[in-house]
Amino acid sequence: MASFLARRLLGAIVLLVITSIVTFGIFFIVPRLAGQTVDQLAAQYVGKDPSQEEIEATKVKLGLDKPLVVQYGQFVKGIVAGRDFEFGPDKEYCPPPCFGYSFKTQRPVWPDLMDRIGVTASLAAGASILWLVAGVAIGVLSALRKGTFFDRAAMLVALGGVSLPIFFTGLLSLALFRPSGVNYVPLTENPLEWADNLLLPWVTLAFLYAALYARLTRAGMLETMGEDFIRTARAKGLTEPVVVTRHALRATLTPILTVFGLDIGLLLGGAVLTESTYSLPGIGRYAIDAINNNDLPQVLGVTMLAALFIVVANLTVDILYAVADPRVRL
Repeated sequence: MASFLARRLLGAIVLLVITSIVTFGIFFIVPRLAGQTVDQLAAQYVGKDPSQEEIEATKVKLGLDKPLVVQYGQFVKGIVAGRDFEFGPDKEYCPPPCFGYSFKTQRPVWPDLMDRIGVTASLAAGASILWLVAGVAIGVLSALRKGTFFDRAAMLVALGGVSLPIFFTGLLSLALFRPSGVNYVPLTENPLEWADNLLLPWVTLAFLYAALYARLTRAGMLETMGEDFIRTARAKGLTEPVVVTRHALRATLTPILTVFGLDIGLLLGGAVLTESTYSLPGIGRYAIDAINNNDLPQVLGVTMLAALFIVVANLTVDILYAVADPRVRL
């Protein structure tokens, strides 16, 4: 088990390094390959109608006048150990992980992201518990009652949940249950208000994902219940609840864990539609504002943070594979 975890951890580190190279390339190399000069690239970081002096200062500040290898080294150094930014004759130290300073607010990007991660994590945690429990439970019951009215009704609702977009169900739920809107309150300030304000976004988001998990669980259970080891378990005299939960459901968990890990990683990177619909000040809404303002350091920070969440989520899923199915360790 230790060697399995070591291999997966090493793979995650390598993947993060590759992600940093790709992200750096998208923001700093691809524009040059498309024909942009260093001055044109620096001008995007200044704003509208920049002067030549402002462009030159930005080139020095961001290190765009240095070779690409040196620029990437500074980029990685900023994330790992922080870096110095030159503001004319002065230097300002940006502590790690450093993604630079916002063009609009002139604040470091990382503290802004940390101010919003609590909102996104709260939304993702509550919704994921709801959709995982509800989706798996409905999928198991549908598989055990294949062809019944419950099975058909559950799959019909699941199809509707997958088909309806978040902005439709979100706006509809706001109009019906919360016309005054949602005002996020941190968990540390008032747990009851925190849960009350997030309940509607949780249910709306869970309705979309639970539908997918119900269909996935049902398909996996129907396939597993016909396997030889299930017949053997019944022949040994095990009760039906034990056969279903300890044998059939456990064998069905692998694809569910795969999808769950990806969904959690993507949500932690910003539930854009949900946060925008309910006006939640999370990372997703932060990313939309950054794109609208053409604030490249903010966009870069969100991109790297989202990539980190996805890599960590996949690493966690790999570990859970080994727990759910010992054959994976081989």
